[in-house]
Amino acid sequence: QKRTYSYSEPQLYNQNSGGNYFDTQGASAQVSTHSMANNGNGNGALAMGLSGGQIISSSGAYLIGGNSMDGSAPHSAAQTTRASPATIEMAIETLQKSEGLSSQRSSLLNSHLQWLLDNYETAEGVSLPRSTLYSHYLRHCQEQKLDPVNAASFGKLIRSIFMGLRTRRLGTRGNSKYHYYGIRVKPDSPLNRLQEDMQYMALRQQPVQQKQRYLPKIDGVSGESFSSGGQHTPSAAEQTFIAQSQHHQQFLDGSRALPEFAELDLGEPVEGVGSEDVKALQTLYREHCEAILDVVVNLQFNLIENLWQTFWRYSPSSSVEGVTITENSEIEGRLPRTGLVLLCGNEAVLKWMNTCDHLMYQALVEILIPDVLRPIPSALTQAIRNFAKSLESWLTNAMSSIPQRMIQTKVSAVSAFAQTLRRYTSLNHLAQAARAVLQNTSQINQMLSDLNRVDFANVQEQASWVCQCEEGVVQRLEQDFKATLQQQSSLEQWAAWLDNVVTQMLKPYEDKPSLPKAARQFLLKWSFYSSMVIRDLTLRSAASFGSFHLIRLLYDEYMFYLVEHRVAQATGETPIRVMGEFQDLNTMSPANIDKGKLKTAS
Repeated sequence: QKRTYSYSEPQLYNQNSGGNYFDTQGASAQVSTHSMANNGNGNGALAMGLSGGQIISSSGAYLIGGNSMDGSAPHSAAQTTRASPATIEMAIETLQKSEGLSSQRSSLLNSHLQWLLDNYETAEGVSLPRSTLYSHYLRHCQEQKLDPVNAASFGKLIRSIFMGLRTRRLGTRGNSKYHYYGIRVKPDSPLNRLQEDMQYMALRQQPVQQKQRYLPKIDGVSGESFSSGGQHTPSAAEQTFIAQSQHHQQFLDGSRALPEFAELDLGEPVEGVGSEDVKALQTLYREHCEAILDVVVNLQFNLIENLWQTFWRYSPSSSVEGVTITENSEIEGRLPRTGLVLLCGNEAVLKWMNTCDHLMYQALVEILIPDVLRPIPSALTQAIRNFAKSLESWLTNAMSSIPQRMIQTKVSAVSAFAQTLRRYTSLNHLAQAARAVLQNTSQINQMLSDLNRVDFANVQEQASWVCQCEEGVVQRLEQDFKATLQQQSSLEQWAAWLDNVVTQMLKPYEDKPSLPKAARQFLLKWSFYSSMVIRDLTLRSAASFGSFHLIRLLYDEYMFYLVEHRVAQATGETPIRVMGEFQDLNTMSPANIDKGKLKTAS
């Protein structure tokens, strides 16, 4: 009796429960990080907006009305203490002297500073993640249709109004982020109206130095309903959504930090560009990449498009309601658009930015899919695949007024990133489908029985002309494969066996320039030989053919994954860059794969 196992992709990538989770069709998927204050202990939690089973992204505040965490009565959102005008004037005067701000810009800063004083206060022994506070600020600007300043300038705003504020890098080694130390959300601030989830209740008494992973919360209250004192009780659909979404943060690796970027050296001066412009580009691009990493960690995929539009000074042909045009924003004061365009045509800038992009995208891959074999919820997989599908169009649109050479360089890197996300999510899906087969004792016995009927001598004879493999090596792999199958090994044990095979096959080429070529040849030979085995099983109408086909797909993909990492390690490049060399033949030279170096098109 034949058994079949379903492993078709459509089944995986359709999410039919909990609404259109993270699906950008009909709803904009956004996840925002919010601060929570409790008796002087400020911690961050993740909140999601949901409306009718779909995530919302309205311009209203993503807040839930309710009691404050210290058990006091609820406060009206309108009940805020206005700051002293003299305090704000003093802060603006300080910024005018240090930044050279115009009177129009000073007027805008007035509202930003007032918002800070209305919602935050100094307090000893507490801290707020820097990215969390900036996330609050961006949402405020969106609601009020204000032009936000970037993260660095926002830091200056905070320090100008909260004198003596300190910055600390909190968290365990390799899992730390910058925090503002000595500041918290005011008890009567609307930012403080987030209901505690179960995990926060269990962790609230722990010191702030111990960074914790917080789970998502749902909110579905618009800014209007909240400002009028409206309370929101999660519906049954929202409660179902909460149960599903609370799993997702644990599958990410938020401890990954953005690697250091090399210094940008133009070599020769560029006409119309000063050294301060070069320094500004370096600083702004680093901040830009850190912002991208932050929103990805928080699953705010749609904000990537906004970040790109801001950095590349995107200006739509026609105004869109609710969209803030950024061409006159604070970033323009630090690096004028004319200077940015001139720098984008420089060869050194192209290479530098390409290197930075590959480092950043590799970090993002390791955040989103830290372990390709570990089970991932299908909803999160769908979110990642939707994200990958949108990347190229988002970037191309945002860079519409940038020189074509820079667009090609940027798109080449982001295409490699998107392709890697698609490959890894597909590999993860295959792994979970194969896991069920490998745990089925009767199916394993059937596979072993069918495999013993395969004429491996004939297979080797047919494959020898193409593969030119040593007969002893092939026989050893055959015996090892059968032994591992007979032991009913787990998926992780099979992965270790495959890793050992790659190590053995590539060992003669270690520390040699020929390793990348040898690795490609190994993949071709492995694929050809395994296809010959599958052919024999097919001709024999093996009962376990479906299982073998699934296992073969997984092992081929995992071998590819292992090899790309070995080549990357040997060449000193990121896996994304190694694989990206095949993505765009117009801007990449396949001949340079052996050297592991990028060749920019002339």
